[in-house]
Amino acid sequence: MRGQESHVVVNVGNEPCGNNNTDRWAADTKAAIARLRAAGLHHALMADGPNWGQDWSGTMQRQARSVLDADPDHNTVFSVHMYGVYNSADKVKRYLDSFTRNKLPLVVGEFGHYHPSGDTDEDTIMARTKAARVGYLGWSWSGNSGEDTHLDLSNHFDAKSLTPWGQRLFNGANGIKQTAKEATVYR
Repeated sequence: MRGQESHVVVNVGNEPCGNNNTDRWAADTKAAIARLRAAGLHHALMADGPNWGQDWSGTMQRQARSVLDADPDHNTVFSVHMYGVYNSADKVKRYLDSFTRNKLPLVVGEFGHYHPSGDTDEDTIMARTKAARVGYLGWSWSGNSGEDTHLDLSNHFDAKSLTPWGQRLFNGANGIKQTAKEATVYR
């Protein structure tokens, strides 16, 4: 990964804490960042929120500044996973605005059009991230099983066979086709 610092983002840990011990999120995230920096990694780091990434407790929202300030490279982006907790325009807007208002780097690191825990407001997520200049990652390409198959963007990993969710994410309003720009590293 050395030499790829401008092109690789390292996730500190996917969906840390679950719904337990969220009070440890900031200290544990700071410790992980310190270890990665001490090991010589100077890539952008991504820190997921607790509560399976959804940060419904507001832990990351309240403590992101202290985590960013503890990064000696000051190169950490925060990732919220927006599923059932974000089932209204107001909830999506309030969460995103709290980061942009405080000039904290944020990405919607996962979201889908539906989740068993609630009907995600994907239209607001896609419109509001565009307006706020916040990135998003729709979840996920293919291969989910059980109750998560509805999150597949393609059928059997085939880019020519998008699911309805894949059609929405790629070709719908504020979708990837409308909003994405090719990274210059690939030109």
